[in-house]
Amino acid sequence: MFYHLPLEHEVLLHPKYFGPNLLNTVKQKLYSEVEGTCSGKYGFVIAVTTIDNIGAGAVQPGRGFVIYPIKYKAIVFRPFKGEVLDAIITQVNKVGIFTEIGPMSCFISRHSIPSDMEFDGANPCSYKTKDEDLILQQGDDIRVRIVGTRVDAKDIFAIGSLMDDYLGLSS
Repeated sequence: MFYHLPLEHEVLLHPKYFGPNLLNTVKQKLYSEVEGTCSGKYGFVIAVTTIDNIGAGAVQPGRGFVIYPIKYKAIVFRPFKGEVLDAIITQVNKVGIFTEIGPMSCFISRHSIPSDMEFDGANPCSYKTKDEDLILQQGDDIRVRIVGTRVDAKDIFAIGSLMDDYLGLSS
């Protein structure tokens, strides 16, 4: 699920950047430090939408660096259990299917793949029905239900399932 959240971040700036373009430099540093990162609390930061406030910089004694507290709003991606999402298959093996849902990795165990689909070890590896009416292989777009997530300090991983109506190959 995508959310638009108010967030805070501190930017550490070297004295060589002080000058007429100081605010632009602080903004660019915020974008580069925050966009594309993941926090366990909020999820993946997709994009900074607005910068609400750049606080007064505090000089670090003895170093000359300045810390700018910044309040901004960003679009974040945070998946939840039970959510249905579109994914791209990145790897297929006898244990299951590995997918990517945007910046997040998701694993679908062979026990969470419909029982009428069997693993085919031929190159390329795939899961297919007996009549080969439906084939899941690397690069395919599929629809997955999230059955669980694991949140680390800097990443989120998911476990998915194809055992429900309207899940599987999306064409």
